[in-house]
Amino acid sequence: MKRIAEIIDLKPECQEKYFALHKKIWPEIEALIYACNIRNYTIFYRNGQLFAYYEYIGDDFEADMKKMAEDPKNQEWWSVCKPCQSPLEDRKEGEWWASMEEVWHQD
Repeated sequence: MKRIAEIIDLKPECQEKYFALHKKIWPEIEALIYACNIRNYTIFYRNGQLFAYYEYIGDDFEADMKKMAEDPKNQEWWSVCKPCQSPLEDRKEGEWWASMEEVWHQD
């Protein structure tokens, strides 16, 4: 199992919309997340930033992320979510959400 943590800014004028979208996430998106071997997915908010944590239980992360990115319903979901977000300037090339380094973990 691989733990993933990511961060992104949330545009202040979009906070209400973004929270509403995630209060009633589309069932197709929930199913896709599960089908792509993601578990324990959580998004937190603090002072204009979103922090996401999830656990990947599959054995081909890149293939599962490609499957997710290419799914038409997910592309539709992203078309309403991404305009609410503002990626960090120092993120790695190709990232939307900036990945974070795991420093410590305890089971």
